[in-house]
Amino acid sequence: MTTRTTPEPPTAAPLLDLHTLVVAVRRRRRLWGSVALLGLVGGAGTAVLLPPAPTAVTKVLVAHQEDQPTDPGTLIRTDVALLHTTRIAGRALEALGSPEKPEDFMKEYEGRGLTNNLLQIEATGDGDAEAVARVRALADAFVADHVRRLREASEAEARTLLDQRERLRSELAEVNRAIGDDPPESGPGASADRESLFARRAELTSQITEFGQRAAEARIGTPQLVAGTQIVDAPRPVRYSLPATAATNAGIGLALGLALGLAAAAVGTVVADRPVLRRDVAAHLGASVIAELPRRSGWLWRRRRVRAARTRLVVSLARTVRGSAEPVSLLELGCARAAGALALDLASALSAERPVVVVDGLPDARLAGRRPRPGDPEVVGAERATTGSRHELRLGVGSVAPGTSWIDVPHLGTRTVLVVRAGHGSAAWLHTVARHLAEQHVEVIGLVLIDPDPRDRTDGTLWDGPPAAPNGGGSRPPRRHGVGLPRIERLPTWSARVPDSEQEAR
Repeated sequence: MTTRTTPEPPTAAPLLDLHTLVVAVRRRRRLWGSVALLGLVGGAGTAVLLPPAPTAVTKVLVAHQEDQPTDPGTLIRTDVALLHTTRIAGRALEALGSPEKPEDFMKEYEGRGLTNNLLQIEATGDGDAEAVARVRALADAFVADHVRRLREASEAEARTLLDQRERLRSELAEVNRAIGDDPPESGPGASADRESLFARRAELTSQITEFGQRAAEARIGTPQLVAGTQIVDAPRPVRYSLPATAATNAGIGLALGLALGLAAAAVGTVVADRPVLRRDVAAHLGASVIAELPRRSGWLWRRRRVRAARTRLVVSLARTVRGSAEPVSLLELGCARAAGALALDLASALSAERPVVVVDGLPDARLAGRRPRPGDPEVVGAERATTGSRHELRLGVGSVAPGTSWIDVPHLGTRTVLVVRAGHGSAAWLHTVARHLAEQHVEVIGLVLIDPDPRDRTDGTLWDGPPAAPNGGGSRPPRRHGVGLPRIERLPTWSARVPDSEQEAR
């Protein structure tokens, strides 16, 4: 009796793997580096191509009647708002003799409160002289308007106090007439009435004196506020430094470009869903990573490292092909040039033992159409894949990129080594490749990862552990991945789609 075990349901994968995201963004450093460089150049270019208009600046000390130490800046913000009015702009234009509209002129100057009583005015012009004249006219117009408002407020307050004093004087005159007209009478009631009239007269006299003093103080305080409102910093042009402005704009452009580039790289990584790590590529293709090959580099020591890695890879593949009783092929995904060069090196390593023929199944017959060099192995097209001598060793080279004719893949070799560039194919396409190879009965020996991430510390080996002992109850240890922690491997999508009857037949 055969016991069929059902695999445990796979654990839910996280929606966003930060490790994969960081690695993918780091691999796309050309993108965000180019955007950051573009922002740097653009920021520096704006300082050179778009210099600011000539600007002048002045500072005005503004005295307020309602000044308080705890004022949060409301009064100076009010002064800034009054500066941007058509009345101030119109009076400044009248002083300049300019026919410009006040609405248009307000767009060419700006006010800013530095402290509770210090106002800074900036204005632009066609030249430094015009900018200085404009800012002086604005400052004079603002000071004159502020002084006028202070005097009007003090006059209104003094007038109100004097009117109140005149009203009290009229009432005092009536009290005096009442005291003079009433004859002195005997009795407690008459004496009390006269005492109340005298008290009222004394109170009115005191209030009249107080209101007179307050009206005088209101008028006396206005000259102090008027004298306190003045231009404390003479109008002067603002000096423009091209190197400093270019450096500032370049730094801002670099920061914005870097942020935009990193955001674009992160979003593109999440949307594209292209596996980069060894463990992800191996899990999606259902095969182990047997070797890695860094990409070419312009540095001398890296060239030596790449050549050494390539030599080790060729020796390992030669050992695999030599011990295989069936034809072996190299199928590339995103690295046709590297796969072709690897096939030629492998054929050269095996040609010393027996004749080797490289069957070119790459798009556009990349190897068959090139000019052969002395010592290169024989390269034929895919049409000769089924012909040739028995003593010849056929080594197929093909592609599993989108648009591949899957019927022709088995003719290149029933056993294959997938040469995959990290981060090139999407997860869905890797599942498609694994499914089609399984349907064509092409055994995947292993994966050769091209251009891997140098900081990738994950393990790309799919391992089920040693076979269970007879008395082990038919259980097997959990798969381990990289760090040695137990985890449940997710079955490839293609294996889940194959019916059970077909798997048993295979």
